[in-house]
Amino acid sequence: GVRMWLLWVLLLSLLSAVSGGADSKAVTTSLTTKWADTPLLLEARYDTALFSSISHLAALHLTLHFGNTDQAYYDLIVKKAGALLSSVQVNMLKFALSLRAYSATVYSFQQIASNEPPPSSCSAFFSVHGEKTCDEEGLATLLKSAPERRKPYLFKGDHKYPGSNPDAPVVILYGEFGKPDFQRLHQVISSKVNEGLATYVLRHYLANPSGKKVYLSGYGVELAIKSQEYKAKDDTQVQENDPVDEVQGFLFGKLKTLYPELKEQLKELRKHLVESTNDMAPLKVWQMQDLSFQTAARILAAPAVEALTVMKDLSQNFPTKARSLTKTVVNSEIRKEIGENQKVHFLLNVRSFSSINLLKPSFYYYLIQRKLPTDYDNGMSLVLRSEARVMEGLRSLHIDTPYIHDILKLNVQPSDSDYAVDIRNSAISWINNLETDHRYSSWPYNVQELLRPTFPGVIRQIRKNFHNLVIILEPTQENAAELLSVAEMFYANNIPLRFVGVIRDVVDYGMQDAGVALVRAYNYISDEVDSQSAFEAVISMFNRVPIGGKLSVGDVVKVLEKRFPYVEVSSVLGADSSYDSNRKEGRAYYQQTGVGPLPVVMYNGIPYQREQLDPDELETVTMQKILETTSFYQRAVYLGELATDHDVVDFIMNQPNVVPRINPRVLSTSRTYLDLSDTNDGYIRPVTFWVVGDFDKPSGRQLLYDAIRHMKTSNNVRLGMINNPSAAPSAEMSRLARAIWAAMQTQSANNAKNFITKLAKEETAAALEMGVDIGEFAGMDVSLFKDAYEGPKFDFLLSHAAYCRDVLKLKKGQNAVISNGRVSHNLKEVFNQDDFLLLESIILKTSGERIKSKVQQISLRASDLVMKVDALLSSQPKGEARVEYDFHIIYTSNAVKIRPKEGDVYFDVVAVVDPVTRDAQKLAPLLLVLKQLVNVNLRVFMNCQSKLSEIPLKSFYRHVLEPEVAFQADGSFSPGPMARFLDMPQSPLFTLNLNTPESWMVESVHTRYDLDNIYLEEVENIVAAEYELEHLLLEGHCFDVSSGQPPRGLQFTLGTASEPVIMDTIVMANLGYFQLKANPGAWILKMRKGRSDDIYKIYSHEGTDSPAESDDIIVVLNNFKSRIIKVKVQKKPDKFNEELLSDATEENDAGFWKSLARGFTGGGKPEELKQEKDDVINIFSVASGHLYERFLRIMMLSVLKNTKTPVKFWFLKNYLSPTFKEFIPHMAKQYGFQYELVQYKWPRWLHQQTEKQRIIWGYKILFLDVLFPLAVDKILFVDADQIVRTDLKELRDFDLEGAPYGYTPFCESRKEMDGYRFWKSGYWASHLAGRRYHISALYVVDLKKFRKIAAGDRLRGQYQGLSQDPNSLSNLDQDLPNNMIHQVPIKSLPQEWLWCETWCDDSTKRSAKTIDLCNNPMTKEPKLQAAVRIVAEWTDYDQEIKRLQTRVQERVNHTKKTQEL
Repeated sequence: GVRMWLLWVLLLSLLSAVSGGADSKAVTTSLTTKWADTPLLLEARYDTALFSSISHLAALHLTLHFGNTDQAYYDLIVKKAGALLSSVQVNMLKFALSLRAYSATVYSFQQIASNEPPPSSCSAFFSVHGEKTCDEEGLATLLKSAPERRKPYLFKGDHKYPGSNPDAPVVILYGEFGKPDFQRLHQVISSKVNEGLATYVLRHYLANPSGKKVYLSGYGVELAIKSQEYKAKDDTQVQENDPVDEVQGFLFGKLKTLYPELKEQLKELRKHLVESTNDMAPLKVWQMQDLSFQTAARILAAPAVEALTVMKDLSQNFPTKARSLTKTVVNSEIRKEIGENQKVHFLLNVRSFSSINLLKPSFYYYLIQRKLPTDYDNGMSLVLRSEARVMEGLRSLHIDTPYIHDILKLNVQPSDSDYAVDIRNSAISWINNLETDHRYSSWPYNVQELLRPTFPGVIRQIRKNFHNLVIILEPTQENAAELLSVAEMFYANNIPLRFVGVIRDVVDYGMQDAGVALVRAYNYISDEVDSQSAFEAVISMFNRVPIGGKLSVGDVVKVLEKRFPYVEVSSVLGADSSYDSNRKEGRAYYQQTGVGPLPVVMYNGIPYQREQLDPDELETVTMQKILETTSFYQRAVYLGELATDHDVVDFIMNQPNVVPRINPRVLSTSRTYLDLSDTNDGYIRPVTFWVVGDFDKPSGRQLLYDAIRHMKTSNNVRLGMINNPSAAPSAEMSRLARAIWAAMQTQSANNAKNFITKLAKEETAAALEMGVDIGEFAGMDVSLFKDAYEGPKFDFLLSHAAYCRDVLKLKKGQNAVISNGRVSHNLKEVFNQDDFLLLESIILKTSGERIKSKVQQISLRASDLVMKVDALLSSQPKGEARVEYDFHIIYTSNAVKIRPKEGDVYFDVVAVVDPVTRDAQKLAPLLLVLKQLVNVNLRVFMNCQSKLSEIPLKSFYRHVLEPEVAFQADGSFSPGPMARFLDMPQSPLFTLNLNTPESWMVESVHTRYDLDNIYLEEVENIVAAEYELEHLLLEGHCFDVSSGQPPRGLQFTLGTASEPVIMDTIVMANLGYFQLKANPGAWILKMRKGRSDDIYKIYSHEGTDSPAESDDIIVVLNNFKSRIIKVKVQKKPDKFNEELLSDATEENDAGFWKSLARGFTGGGKPEELKQEKDDVINIFSVASGHLYERFLRIMMLSVLKNTKTPVKFWFLKNYLSPTFKEFIPHMAKQYGFQYELVQYKWPRWLHQQTEKQRIIWGYKILFLDVLFPLAVDKILFVDADQIVRTDLKELRDFDLEGAPYGYTPFCESRKEMDGYRFWKSGYWASHLAGRRYHISALYVVDLKKFRKIAAGDRLRGQYQGLSQDPNSLSNLDQDLPNNMIHQVPIKSLPQEWLWCETWCDDSTKRSAKTIDLCNNPMTKEPKLQAAVRIVAEWTDYDQEIKRLQTRVQERVNHTKKTQEL
């Protein structure tokens, strides 16, 4: 009773203090696509091979759509899927539908259909090789004429109707499921397919798409607290469940349950406390030191079920939680354990596997030792899905859960095609040996030297044969001399490489053949003197050869005679020479390794690609390989796998990628996989080969014969045979196939093996043709065999043929070898016994042995199980390799542990995170969703940082991600996932940022409020920010094949067949990077008409969707993931000496004219713009937030009032508000200027800035060479808060005297500001060495010069180096050009070009050509106030624009009214 009374008193006294306080304010954010909503059923269709039969789907769609709610529609899809899928897969399907991951796939076909374009008045239509029709008769006619036209290009996502005849014409049906038109046409075409007359492909197409948009998730939203040092606000003018619900020490969750009758009053009290804590008074430095540990302690103290929710709440609302967290006590146990874990475990393992620097704790999480992608959440679902498929597969093989995890951890992915051959062979004669040669004796010998730090790129000189180069060549080939000279260069410069005396592939013509002569001379000299002298002699023989000539015997004789005048030349070089020892071995070694056409260069046994053999390339590639391999050795030494007393060459040759021979068929990592099944034997044979071929044809028999011969030599192999007949089976055509089958059915394994070996020989086949009785060859029970052989049944042959066609996707009679479910097709080249050996050793190394050892613990059906497990594991998409972590040696009491549900397959997930980082803000919601999706065994380890000196998180964060689609009470879809910030403090000034996957370009579309300056005290209730996914990015890298360099200034365009130029871009020199904006659909990439395509042609392309040989590069964007392509170009033969960026190019280039004339959203028609190019002044500016946009409009007006020449404004679109974008066309029309909005996505490889202001500064300087079309050759940058008082033509025509840009130096006349002039002392004073420090508010760029000297690339390079240090480049846009003044010179503009009150005295104001409203660090006067005070004309300009805005608004309202009427 007393407690109750006290509580009342407390409540009353507090409530009197709350004087009717304001309602709680919220910020919400949503993101939609630009395209119309896509039906969920179709998305589900792409998600699984679920509803594969098209007619079934169509029927389902009909039943779904009539008179049902959204929820019933969705439940039916899930129910139908549930009949075919396991529960994990159903959950993954729900997650994919919630993410709308396949909406882009469905929409891409809509775009492809619109390119057809659809015939009018048809809601569904056929396209037959480019001609279109919507009726049956039309189809018949088009099918007849189809062979005259080209087959259409089919995409990877296309649905082919089962049973289509691949040789018939292709008919594409565009239509919407379930609609009567679609049904009718579907029946027509299905009957044609059944008659074998067509290949039927279905593409989804809506004649009338819905008006709704798709709401996306999988992104983060940040509300960052802005510094209010300088006021930058424009003067014009839901509740979350918190499980603990603790505010200032009151546990409201508990109070509500104890005193339900006081619910309302408690609500008021809570609100008051929230308001008072939300004050967020800054913490003292000593209070912050331990925040990371204190947060961890609070998370670990919560019950396990709630720990993730607590982590999410604390990290995402950190600024308001920090004060109460400082009161948390951290026990020393936790502190000690986290320290130990960081020391032992993470430093040992993670540092060596990933580039994460652990002293800066970040986050990554592992799923059964497999690193999960943390960028786009669909990436997570893909990994989960492939993992689930394998786990369920293993489960269906009756393997228990603990074993499943062991097997999953096996790394069976074949390593990427860098296979090596063994170089320990007597045929190889080494020229030098780093371990024994005298010239290297001063080098250290200990392998620990590898761990000694050096400058990056320095090659360590250690007396060990770490790096071995083998060159195999034909001495008379033209490039032999070049390759040897590279080897000599390495040798002479003491690069720690061991070289090979070169193995020659030559035939014996002694004195006539220069190659043989060279080999014998080499052998002679190395016997007489040593191999180094022999190598030098060989080099001097080649030095005698004229350029482009070939080595002759004369060259060899001359050198020999000169060096050994006393020798009888013919005894060394003649036919009976005794110096011929290793020539034949050399040839044998070359053939046995199968390394391909000569010349061959191998580094540690890894053959170089053809294009790397160019001498310049060879040098760089080899140096690169040395540096790469060094890190591999460092790891081996660090982990104790390689010690000083080990033989390094043996160590290299025992790596899993070393194979006895190279056959690209066997080693390619893109393989087809099968699911396999039952046969039984006691001994475990980890490798199962199935040989597929027509055994009644010589090639099939040969393959079989080699396989059996190999099997007889190996203990590890089982062999199966599948007959793939070339023609329809008949008694004559299938004698051998039937005999093999009959023997397998009726005889013991050994008899069958011997009999089949005989059958595979050609003489047997010939005898059978002659009519010899098959019983003659059988050493076995003939009568049983004869019964089976002569029986009338062909069905096994038919089923084999069907299996080859449908499952293996082979052509009739095609040979293939299937090894543990991996299919190697196209065995046109020889595939002999050596190749079977190679296949076996690869399988044993990558998977067989490891799986065998696991399977032995489990089961008896062993060989089969190994084969099936291997096929399952290997068929996973290649991801990062799994990393073995031994989590046993680690303290686990500082981890959040969530146990899996018993008896079901579960995922093992380990996350490592510092709870007060941006990563924790993202990770907590991800893990919560993961926990809802699948059964997890989850451990989250805290990886805290101590001694923090500032608040670690200055922002609120929400990650938008839902495990499944949500509905409203009436069964309709809820209005999409969104980020909600509820109960926010009202005093701070916030700025809203979206944190989206790399390839998304989003823009803000509807909101009244200024999202750059959200001040909740002035908001009525909710700030609703709506964003739209404007583009998906297509990124690429482009290189010139002949120079290996990026072709700077090359332009690409992206478009469709009917509209070839929709977007364009310029290639950077950094990494040859380019980016193009697109949306889902099929796009054609071309070089721009004009100089680009005059000088260059496309040489090859990777990662695209068109066949490598086609000229058109087609790229299909059909999902939300990043798309990166590689394009190689080559100069046309007659343009070899021309440069893209020469001085007199663009004047006559019509292509650029158009690009200058294309305002995205305004700016007149091309005809009106054909003014002289010199007559347009191009002005670039950036602004963000309503206040700066107001300044920007005034700056534009001041330019227009003072400049006589036509003006074109270029604005950075990324940060403009919807209101500005709506108003600018009206302003352009009123004042007669052109404008264009440009945008560029910050490239993923360039160090990212996180603060919005710094990002905008980056855009001012880092992308000047790629933001504007090449035709723009001068651009003026004018800050938004400037007022112009003169004609800017004068600045545009200012002579920069060869500098790429001109800036105004900082004024120095206002003496009282001297203490604030940071460039007068310290770093800047010494760096500038007497030069002036320039201000970045106004500058002029000569883009032609800027591009020509690659200034953009230099600036980005310097930025990349400096920006890693958070303390450098504090004013990024200004510090960077000033820092680069020695590499990219600045021309100083006269002082009157920029006057600003902070730094310049009053007397110079009269002559000022522009006035800038710089911040004043002494008075900190707000900008608006300063503008009115300093610039007399500012208010008039402001009023003029406000009048225009009012008129525009009235016009808009009037139009709306008339439409409503």
